[in-house]
Amino acid sequence: MEHHHDHTKHSCCSPKPAESHDHKACEHHHAKPAHAVDKEAIYTCPMHPQIRQKGPGSCPICGMTLEPENAAQAADDGELRDMTRRFWISAVLSAPLALAVMVLHWPGFPYAWLSHNTGYMWVQLALATPVVAWGGWPFFVKGVQSFKTLRFNMFTLIALGVGVAYGYSLFASFFPQMVATSGMEMPDLYYEAAAVIITLVLLGQVLELKARNQTGAAVRELLELAPDIAYLIHPDGREEEVPLSQVQVGDLLRVRPGGRVPVDGIVQEGSASVDQSMMTGEPVPVECKAGDKVVGGTILTGGSFIMRAEKVGGETLLSRIVELVGKAQRSRAPIQKLVDTVSAWFVPLVLAVALLSASAWWYFGPEPHLTYALLAAVAVLIIACPCALGLATPMSIMVGTGRGAKSGVLIRDAEALEVLGKVDTLLIDKTGTLTLGKPVLGDVVAQKGFTEEEVLTLAAALEQNSEHPMSAAVVAGAQAKGLKLPAVMDFKSDSGKGIRGTVGKKRLVLGNAMLLAEEKIDLGPLTKHAETLRAEGSTVVFLGVDGKLAGLLAAADPIKEDAASAIEQLKALGVNVVMVTGDNRTTAQAVAGKLGISQVEADILPDQKNAIVQKYQQQGHTVAMSGDGVNDAPALAQAHVGIAMGTGTDIAMESSGVTLVKGDVAGIVRAIHLSRATMANIRQNLFLAFIYNGLSVPVAAGVFYPLFGWTLSPIIASAAMALSSVSVIGNAIRLKSVKL
Repeated sequence: MEHHHDHTKHSCCSPKPAESHDHKACEHHHAKPAHAVDKEAIYTCPMHPQIRQKGPGSCPICGMTLEPENAAQAADDGELRDMTRRFWISAVLSAPLALAVMVLHWPGFPYAWLSHNTGYMWVQLALATPVVAWGGWPFFVKGVQSFKTLRFNMFTLIALGVGVAYGYSLFASFFPQMVATSGMEMPDLYYEAAAVIITLVLLGQVLELKARNQTGAAVRELLELAPDIAYLIHPDGREEEVPLSQVQVGDLLRVRPGGRVPVDGIVQEGSASVDQSMMTGEPVPVECKAGDKVVGGTILTGGSFIMRAEKVGGETLLSRIVELVGKAQRSRAPIQKLVDTVSAWFVPLVLAVALLSASAWWYFGPEPHLTYALLAAVAVLIIACPCALGLATPMSIMVGTGRGAKSGVLIRDAEALEVLGKVDTLLIDKTGTLTLGKPVLGDVVAQKGFTEEEVLTLAAALEQNSEHPMSAAVVAGAQAKGLKLPAVMDFKSDSGKGIRGTVGKKRLVLGNAMLLAEEKIDLGPLTKHAETLRAEGSTVVFLGVDGKLAGLLAAADPIKEDAASAIEQLKALGVNVVMVTGDNRTTAQAVAGKLGISQVEADILPDQKNAIVQKYQQQGHTVAMSGDGVNDAPALAQAHVGIAMGTGTDIAMESSGVTLVKGDVAGIVRAIHLSRATMANIRQNLFLAFIYNGLSVPVAAGVFYPLFGWTLSPIIASAAMALSSVSVIGNAIRLKSVKL
């Protein structure tokens, strides 16, 4: 196809993301103080996004603190404040107990005498009880809840482990004769273990909550791009500083040098260099002048202009990006299914291992049997907490999608992010994707009986009813020559072929060879000339008037500057690039040759693109499709991953798993790098989570005691458990600085 007159491909400088947005549901983020929490907002669990409730709380499945579903909503930091307060008070009370344990084991110290001294016992009880009862209260509440719902989680294990250690010690304090070993007045007590475990778990929770807060930093940075105020120009020319929330569509706004563009709109007067790096990842400022679209949140680095507001509030690109990223962060990657399966059996298995290890120590272990059995069971329960395993995937997804947003790569869901890294074949549309989508009119050739001016006038008259990039080129060419365009009647678009209409009594057809063949118009006289123009990379359309060939028009669509280098990078990543276009094969091959693309699917009608995607899928390839128009939408939806150019249409983005804000081919390279980096990070997290449990649980259970004499203190187990969760989150945060 040489010319799609189907109202689909149109050029625009400003991208629009896919997701629809309710204007009232997303007020500007400065409308409330940053710390304000909307009790009516929907909160959800990072590990279990199916859990949704009004206001903050805890997940009934895993016990994790819920987060606002809307990324623009301020999170409730009450949990962090509460855990921090409990940690510091517990640390002060636990420190003497921990210090006493170290002193008691000092060589030559009379450990047996003091450890079984009644006075020392009451001091331990007095210090440990507030820590366990108050400091650990949230853990016991969540642990009891897990038993009520039969949804066992990390708090099940913590509550059992600490409860057993403290409960046994309390019982032994009041009924020592029932548990004391022969020759001892007082049995071994574990107040210090229970208190220190609670303190370390609190520390882990504090570090985890702080780290989780960092995973949303990219979204908050985007939110902070929007200014608080705008400079409104009234009809009488008077300027007024108004809150951003008062700006309406159609308002004229002045943007001053160094200021931020308040909303999405079109420049009316003036010009300026605009830094769009936080939206597109592109460090070089873009020159914007009258007629150009600008995006809210971008910064003027030089110059100033007056703009007309087109989209405000929740409809701006910035607001919609925040919404899209928030949804992606709550989505679940396919790899999470494996983790869910493991987690479902993990806690019951740990409980069984703890019981089995306690029994083995009781029947086969050295004296004192009860002490060794108790320590083994508590150590297993504490160190096997599955929090790190549950956090491994969602933390990486949250940070990865946020990192992508800062580089202009918007991921719709975690599945698209995971699959993108596996893509081995990229089907990429030509017009508006590899090329700018802004053709420039070149040759106009008239047949005998017609003049070039007449051919251009009639063609432009038809084209002014179409939004195709070629149409804009023809109309612009006619306007440049000052031609007056007549009115067109009976306009009709034949998707993938061209357009028809009537001017006066003349019946016109304008389009590719297929359309004129249907009209039985012979192209013979111009066939050779058209082929020469196509070989140079131009798109050619023919004009027929009353069943006769009147002439042809050719337009060249410049190739995007970064396209050739991006294609090379894609090849280096092992991705086979196939250009898919409706253009004539000669034109397509000419463009492909300049880009280094060896495979071309040409003369493809819009409804055939879907079949092309299926063809490569049936060959066993993992296929990504990149395009920007309505006619690309079915193919984008059919592909394993659809990649929409941000300069295209909303429907294309709604059909895609990935949207490139800038609409550049290099963005595809960045997206693939992001996917592979995120999936590698998830695998690292799963390794960290499993290695802690895989190595530590057997040691805690005493498997290696007969061979090496290895045992694991419950205190060390609690420290390792906290470290495992923090290490997983810390590793996920590294994605913030990954190079794309």
